[in-house]
Amino acid sequence: MGSEKLPLSALEGLGKSLSNSVRKLMRLPIVDEKAIKELVKDLQRTLLASDVNVDLVLNISKNVEERSIKETLPPGISRREHVIKVLYEEITKFLGDKPAKLSLDPQEKHVIMLVGIQGSGKTTGTVKLARFYQKRGLKVAIICTDTYRPGAFEQLKQLADKANIITFGMKNEKKPDKIAQKGLTALRQEGFDIIIVDTAGRHKNERDLMDEMSKLTDTIKPDEVILVIDGTIGQQAALQASAFKQATQMGSIYVTKLDGSAKGGGALSAVAAIDSKIKFIGTGEKIDDIEQFIPANFVSRLMGMGDIQTLIERVKEAELTIPKGKTKNILHGRFTLRDMYEQMEVIRKMGPLQKIWSMVPGGSNMPDNMFDIAENKMDSWRFIIQSMCKNEIENPKIMDSSRIRRIARGSGRSEKDVKELFSQYGSMRKMMKSMKRQKSKFMRRLPVQS
Repeated sequence: MGSEKLPLSALEGLGKSLSNSVRKLMRLPIVDEKAIKELVKDLQRTLLASDVNVDLVLNISKNVEERSIKETLPPGISRREHVIKVLYEEITKFLGDKPAKLSLDPQEKHVIMLVGIQGSGKTTGTVKLARFYQKRGLKVAIICTDTYRPGAFEQLKQLADKANIITFGMKNEKKPDKIAQKGLTALRQEGFDIIIVDTAGRHKNERDLMDEMSKLTDTIKPDEVILVIDGTIGQQAALQASAFKQATQMGSIYVTKLDGSAKGGGALSAVAAIDSKIKFIGTGEKIDDIEQFIPANFVSRLMGMGDIQTLIERVKEAELTIPKGKTKNILHGRFTLRDMYEQMEVIRKMGPLQKIWSMVPGGSNMPDNMFDIAENKMDSWRFIIQSMCKNEIENPKIMDSSRIRRIARGSGRSEKDVKELFSQYGSMRKMMKSMKRQKSKFMRRLPVQS
């Protein structure tokens, strides 16, 4: 039974519309005032469909139009290139321009407190944030101070255990500040670099809970307070951010659930409009689906220009490394099915192919069904390789029709699928050999050092 296709995320929907507008402009023989006005209309429709505030949409579109028409072209820049540059700058500006600072001094211990209303995705967001720093080599732990929601500690611990992250809680203690104090004392003695304090969900109208949050802040004196906001609430995000900013010294914002709502643009723009720095965004349900929010890279990806920096980060996180000895074997054509399997597993670690490909310049132009086909083929090939014996994996030349039939039955795939895998493997092996030849030619062209 085939899996249902997930809805386009808010970011992908906004990105497709923007990149379509850019491509339309690029195809025009002449970029004149009429073409610019048409681009501005497309921009207005796109932003309004993404729930961005009307006044903000008018302000952005006005700036894009005026700058595109009136500004003097820099030397060597065409009108077409200038318009795209202006569009990029204006959208980046309304999303916060410069990113919130991320670097932490590894010599110091840090306490981060997460706050937010009920249902904002704070519990999952806490574990995602802990995982984000854990993958960067820091020793991270979590303290659960939510004494109101039944099973809050158990849920948090269950998620954190998947990433081997320590969670501290006290089932019989009802005062959040006491839990936080004892947790900090215990975890600091264990030498944790970052301690993240998860708090009970608040509502901007619940005065007692807001007061309790202020008291907790005074007690633990966190290095940073991060407000978690549900990206599906759109422009209402500004009201939440304002209320929490009054109750505590808010440092930055983490916008969650940007993976399936048309209101994502509204949440991002509303928060940016009240001059609060968005530091992280949640882009999926898995604990690794969190990104640092860098406005320039984000807008670049929306416009179909790619996001190479985030892609590099993904590759590093997936540990896309090959031992030196294996590299030598591969370049000499000794590329086995096991090597192919390992590289497929690394790619899968990086996330869905569509998300990864959108970070490559022009990647957002690829048809959606192409990614579905590629994902399905990779799944099939995994099952097929897992159904093979060691000798077949290491030496595919021994394959014959009876072995192919056996592997097809064992993997639940067709004989055609098995043959397709070997065809793809043969192509990859040839490509590896050609890389070696290209390297040799390049080395021969280098001048001899005396």
